[in-house]
Amino acid sequence: MNRLEARMNFLAGINVALFAFVIAIPTMVQADAGEGREIYQKHCAECHGAELQGGLGSSFLDHVWNYGEGPRTIWMTVKYGIPNLEMPAWKDVLSDGEIKSVVGFIVAQDKNSALVPPPMPEQVKTEIYGLALEVLDDSLDEPWSIAFINKTQALVTDKTGKLYQMLNGKIQKDFIRGLPQDITNINQAGLLDVVLDPDYADNGWIYLSYSQELAKAKDEKRARAMTRIIRGRIKDGNWIDQQILFEAPEEFYSTTRHHFGSRIVFDEQGYLYFSVGDRGAKEQAQDMSRPNGKIHRIHKDGSIPKDNPFLNQRGAIPSIFSFGHRNPQGLATHPVTKEVWSTEHGPMGGDELNHIRSAKNFGWPEITYGINYDGNIISAFTEKDGMEQPVHHWTPSIAVCDINFYAGDLFSGWKNNLLVTSLKYRDLRRLVIEGDKVVHEEVLLRGIGRMRSVTVGPDGAIYVLVNEPSLILRLTPIVDNKD
Repeated sequence: MNRLEARMNFLAGINVALFAFVIAIPTMVQADAGEGREIYQKHCAECHGAELQGGLGSSFLDHVWNYGEGPRTIWMTVKYGIPNLEMPAWKDVLSDGEIKSVVGFIVAQDKNSALVPPPMPEQVKTEIYGLALEVLDDSLDEPWSIAFINKTQALVTDKTGKLYQMLNGKIQKDFIRGLPQDITNINQAGLLDVVLDPDYADNGWIYLSYSQELAKAKDEKRARAMTRIIRGRIKDGNWIDQQILFEAPEEFYSTTRHHFGSRIVFDEQGYLYFSVGDRGAKEQAQDMSRPNGKIHRIHKDGSIPKDNPFLNQRGAIPSIFSFGHRNPQGLATHPVTKEVWSTEHGPMGGDELNHIRSAKNFGWPEITYGINYDGNIISAFTEKDGMEQPVHHWTPSIAVCDINFYAGDLFSGWKNNLLVTSLKYRDLRRLVIEGDKVVHEEVLLRGIGRMRSVTVGPDGAIYVLVNEPSLILRLTPIVDNKD
């Protein structure tokens, strides 16, 4: 059996359990309810119960969805399966129309269920700690990133294009005035990352990434957009002193509204790294004349470091530090080695954790552990000479997002562990890394919503930004007061 066949068999899966973890959407395509019920009873009831009440698999009636949402995701889950969770691939048993019918039946039953979703827990037990969960805020539309100024003050981006101050855990009513007016907020676009200058106390610089929309030309159905990096300061609630640090030439802007990347991180030497996704044009991740599908490195003022690897390569974008990336939405600096790590979304399978190094090619789309959303093969290869292997990959995809190494004091047993957020699987994970190997992985928190971002605060607590529902959570260890 060749590597491709082994990977496809791996994606095909085993028995029946993830089928249950999906959100009900009233706009699900019309399907034959009678046929869907019949298919369910024949193929699904054994694990999920004749009345959808659950059994070996989870209930379809309690509105608890942990492994993906929306009709498209459900359909793909049924068709292609989920390994390690005893969910088989049904593509060789059921037609696309039959899968659509059974998904429509399940969605309708969930919609009509009178069961109330369980409340968010106040405490969660992990391998080492009990976690206390505190909801700090639920007022934002779609929180994307948080940056702490000190123990009581932070800045929070809302993807809709607003930047807020948080004081003592409370989002302030008035957002920062004077931000750019060319922020587009469609699909994955928006006001995204916020990071403070390492010398913020002295210079006050604040760094933002966002999806910049150009003015629409007469012959365009949609305006073109691209990732943009800026910095500025805040004075009396106003954004001032703005400087543009990275802005691609207009010919590189596109009408797509996905794969912007947009994470920002500083290393120990004060270099600024930021990610740009492939913008849906996967072949451009290997094109050095394009900023897409790259991790870039610049000085804090936007100038190019003299030792950037492609500075003197003819036709190359000089800020490129590494390439062959799909959509990196996580960047973090290791607290011991001071080196940069990233996470990036794969397609259907092949989410990656990578150790970023100068001039390295991380392979997309020439090599990947994933397949296309329609089941087609992107590449027959998972490795090639001259291309880096991920330190760790998630197949099936968890929709990996933000990462942060734990360097606080409250959770001393997690020192230098990597915290990882998942959008699709809606969980927060802890990875133990030794060298360039993940030796342990634990799910700390799940089932609350799409985990967008994770940050370790100056108080040592863990702050998680959640979408659907929009929440800012604070996680602290439960203190045992027994003598």
